[in-house]
Order: sequence, then structure tokens, then C-alpha cells
Amino acid sequence: MDILIKLFEVLFPVFFIVGIGYYLGKKNPNLDTTFITNFGANIGSPALVFYSVTTTGITFEIFNSYFGYYFLAIIGFSIVGVFFLYLLKKDIIMELPPFILPNTGNMGLPICLFAYGAEGLGVAGAISSIIILFHFTLGVFLASKKFDFNVVAKSPSFYAIIISVLFLYFQVEIPNFVVNTTMMLTYATIFLILMSLGIALTRFKVFSFNKALISSIARVIIGPIIGFLIIKIFNLTGYAAGVLLIQCSMPSAVLNYLVGSIYSPKEIVDNIASMIVVSTILSFITLPIVVFFALKYFI
Repeated sequence: MDILIKLFEVLFPVFFIVGIGYYLGKKNPNLDTTFITNFGANIGSPALVFYSVTTTGITFEIFNSYFGYYFLAIIGFSIVGVFFLYLLKKDIIMELPPFILPNTGNMGLPICLFAYGAEGLGVAGAISSIIILFHFTLGVFLASKKFDFNVVAKSPSFYAIIISVLFLYFQVEIPNFVVNTTMMLTYATIFLILMSLGIALTRFKVFSFNKALISSIARVIIGPIIGFLIIKIFNLTGYAAGVLLIQCSMPSAVLNYLVGSIYSPKEIVDNIASMIVVSTILSFITLPIVVFFALKYFI
């Protein structure tokens, strides 16, 4: 019974805030979320990365290890994605991002925080860093079929990752005013982006539901299987292993749609939006199972 109560405590706040966004989006279809997008990209996400990596007690060795473990997971996601896209006769390059870049930030960070506290947030931040980095490098490359370094150079989150790693590596003591500021920005960002996810679900349309469902199953069911295999192969234990499992279980990130809408044709973007919607809805079923398993066996 205790673990069920804990499961409820972990997931209810996340799903509730997403629900608030969904309600607001339905109530006002013209609700402008430009502020949330700009805030999240330019201020919130960099602050979130810095706070989660430098102030939660994780070491450089843990950051480096789980950055690497999740890189292996992304390779696994890529193999699965290529296989499914080939079977579904879709664009293997442009439609690969939603398979390999899950929502480790918007949903993954708060779930790991509520499940494992500050230490869980630190490991989740390390994992989220590689996804953020890939969104503006690999994600752009796949969406446009060409690499644009200007996108990387203009990304505040890219510099936040570099600064955070340097602070972690040299064990620089963070001034309290920086900790307090980034903490406030982090929690504000988590709330706003979760709410914007709910709003986005009211606006994205599903095209070819059957194909979107098959692709989404590959994301939210095969994803945690890959995470579990990595845990077993490397004999990982404790809360960090639980965080890895949870982060491998996330649905496709909304940022895949935003990047795709800039660089990819409309048909591709519609397919990406469909997978985001269906995988997110499926995750409301699969995540409680994964989090229950993580809390039971990885503490």
C-alpha cells in the first residue's frame, strides 16, 4: 500500500498540471503560449539544467556515467525507430527524432524529482542534458537533412550544459543567490512547460491513428525495455537506475514538433505531431507501471 501511495504522490502533480493546461487549451483555443515557449527556451531550460546538475549533489562521475548510459539508450531507440519507420514506409531520417528524443525534460524531470528527490533530479538533469543537446544538433540535422551550427550557437541551453559540466568537474561552490534564483526558475519552468504540454495536446491533430499508435508503442513500451536491458548489462542499482528506467519511458518530446515545423515538410510534421499526441496519451497508462516498478526495485 505504501508504494501505491508513493506512486500517487509522484504522478498526480504531473498529470494534474498537464490537465490544467488541457482545460485552458480547450476553454480558449486561441490561448497564446509564445511567452511560455520563449521563457522555456531562453531562460527556464538553461536554469533548469544548471540547477539540476550543479546543486543536487551528483558528482561529475555520476553525470558522466549516466550521460553515457543514456547515449547508449538513444542508439537503441534509433535502431528501433529505423526498423519501425521502414516497416511503416515512412521517412527514416526526418521522422526519426520522436523515436529517439523523448520528453525527459517536461515530464521526466518532475517525475524523477517526486520519485527520488533532489538526487533523482540531478541524474534526470544529466540525462535531460543529452536530449537538449541532441535536439539542437542531431534533431535539427535529421529534420532538415543538413547540419546548421548557428542553431547550436544560438541555444542558451547548450551553453548552460557546458557551464554546468565545468562547475561540476572543478567542484565550484555555487553562491546561494545563484542557487535560489535557479531553483525558483526551475520550478516555474516545470509548471509552465507541463501546462503548455496540456495546451499542446488540444491543438495537435492525429493523422493516420493506426501508424501513430504503432510508432508510439515503440516509444513508450520498447523504450523502457531498452532502459531495463542497459540496467542489467551494466549491473546498475539504486535510485540512479530507477531514474534511467523512468527517463527511457517518456513519450515523444513536443520540441520534436517545434523543430520539425521549422525544417520539415508539412506531411512529416503532421506525422510527428500524431506520434507526440498518441505516445503522450499512452504514457498516462504506461508510466504508472514503469514508476511503480522503479520505486519497488530501484531505491
